[in-house]
Amino acid sequence: MINEPFYVERLVIPFLNSIVCGDNVETIKQLPADCIDLTVTSPPYDNLRTYGGYDWDFEIVARELFRVTKQGGIIIWVVGDATIDGSETGTSFRQALFFKEIGFNLHDTMIYMKSGPSYPSQDKYYQVFEYMFVLAKGKPKSFTPLKDRENRWHGQKWSKVRTRRNAAGELKRTEWNAEEGGEYGTRFNIWQYAVGFGNHGDDLAHAHPAAFPEDLAADHIASWSNEGDIILDPFSGSGTTCKMAKKLGRHYIGIEINEAYVEISNKRMAQEILF
Repeated sequence: MINEPFYVERLVIPFLNSIVCGDNVETIKQLPADCIDLTVTSPPYDNLRTYGGYDWDFEIVARELFRVTKQGGIIIWVVGDATIDGSETGTSFRQALFFKEIGFNLHDTMIYMKSGPSYPSQDKYYQVFEYMFVLAKGKPKSFTPLKDRENRWHGQKWSKVRTRRNAAGELKRTEWNAEEGGEYGTRFNIWQYAVGFGNHGDDLAHAHPAAFPEDLAADHIASWSNEGDIILDPFSGSGTTCKMAKKLGRHYIGIEINEAYVEISNKRMAQEILF
């Protein structure tokens, strides 16, 4: 379903608050430049899943994402690497470096840590993470850090003078803001989520072979955007990013070439969202 164009900041934004069934490049090309505040997506990588046999061109997608991202906008690119003939492909790193080549800053390299491995390895430690590259077009215009990490220093105070090493490795006495720590501190950049059927999302989401947790999408949307912003997912899959954008009061655009997944997404979007 495609809604009527929506007027935001004097721009006509087609497909707003819709999940479009179609090719992501051709769809993104219809969007005006500098219109997207945040993209949260996990593209297919290294043929680990077939997703109905559809193919895509990473470099073209990346360039189009740069064009439509606002100055100060962010892309959250969730990706990992397959192991082929005993060696990890390094696809994730190559993609991150290409994003830098076309003008994005690699603002942060975050880790999506899973509660367990999908396929336990027999010749190395179990693989339980993917990268979450935070790519910024200039300086991020929005950042609201999540503060849900229990602060072990809560209720304590520190000395105003601390000894630290400078860039040359020399010990120096430096001033320190001695403030009582709050009960919760800013989250670290390794985020852990339970995975697998029954552990996250609704049952419909798991009709997709690689749905990421709703909380992962929601946490990034809350961190890097504000209410009323436009959130894009060019590999919408089961619609998790769009569902969480709607829940958090953002506009959304999802693009998914697989008609069956679009049908799943629209059913999820129609669900009552409880806060």
